[in-house]
Amino acid sequence: MDNTSTYLFNFKGYNFERSLVKMEIIENVDNFEIRNDDVFIITYPKSGTIWTQQILSLIYFEGHRNRTENIQTVDRAPFFEYNLHDLDFIKMPSPRIFASHLPYYLVPKGLKNKKAKILYIYRNPKDILTSFFHFSNLMVLFEASDSIENFMEKFLEGKVLGSLWFDHIRGWYEHRHDFNILFMSYEDMKKDLRGSVLKICHFLEKDLSAEDVDAVVKQAAFQNMKSDSRANYEDIIQNEIGTRNSEGKFLRKGTIGDWKNHFTVEQSERFDRIFLKNMKDIPLKFVWDMNED
Repeated sequence: MDNTSTYLFNFKGYNFERSLVKMEIIENVDNFEIRNDDVFIITYPKSGTIWTQQILSLIYFEGHRNRTENIQTVDRAPFFEYNLHDLDFIKMPSPRIFASHLPYYLVPKGLKNKKAKILYIYRNPKDILTSFFHFSNLMVLFEASDSIENFMEKFLEGKVLGSLWFDHIRGWYEHRHDFNILFMSYEDMKKDLRGSVLKICHFLEKDLSAEDVDAVVKQAAFQNMKSDSRANYEDIIQNEIGTRNSEGKFLRKGTIGDWKNHFTVEQSERFDRIFLKNMKDIPLKFVWDMNED
C-alpha cells in the first residue's frame, strides 16, 4: 500500500491529512454559505498559519487582546476543512475568521463575490520545507522522513499535506482577480510586524487605536506567542494529536533562513533551478535570508 494513503487523503487532486479532515465539510464546500464579513486566512502548511490566526484574533477580539477571555486561537479562527473542535460554523457569530490550506479551486464558491476577504500568507519554500520536515517527524499523524533529502523528494513531488507548493501559490496568485485577496509574505511580517499589522488592519477595514495596535504587535511577537497557551496549540498537541517526542513544539523557530542549516549546496542549487522554472512569471517577492533587504 502506498504510504500516501496511510497519512494523506487525496480529494479532487489535493492532499488532506487523512485522520483529521472533515468529509462533510469538503464534500459540501461549494455550497458553504459565505457572509460578507467572513475572513479566510489561506496558507500552504508551515507558512505562518498559527501566527496569522493569532494576529487576527488579537485584531478582532478585545477579550483576546486584553487577555480577559481564555479562548484558544484555534477556536477564534478555526481550521475550515479540519474543524478540530467540531464548532458549528453556521452558529458562529460574525465576523467569522477561518484558517485554511485549501487550493483556490476547492474554497466555497461564495468567496468569489469578493465581499468576504482572503489573507494569503506565503513564505520562502526552502524554510517551509525545513519546518515541514521537523514537523512531520514530530507529529504522529505524519509520515516521518529520515533525512532532508528524503523529505525534499516528497515535497517536490507534492506527496505531502497540501500537495505541491508551486501549484498552491501559483493557483491562488493566477486567480487573484476572482477574490478579494491580500498577499503578504511571512518574511515581511517578521521584519516589520507593526507595519504588517497596520497593513492587515487597513485591508480588513479595522480601525484600531495606537494602543491596541501596540498590544497586538507585542502579543504577536513570536517568543510571546510561543509562551501563550491559547496560541501555541500546546493543549491540542498534548491531549488531541500526539507527538513522537515530548520535547517537540508546534511552534519551533519561526526564523528566516533556517534552511541554510539543513540544505547542502547541491540541494539548494537543485531547489533553485526548480523554483526558477516554476515561478519565473510570478512577480511575488521572496526573501531567503534574514539579511536580505
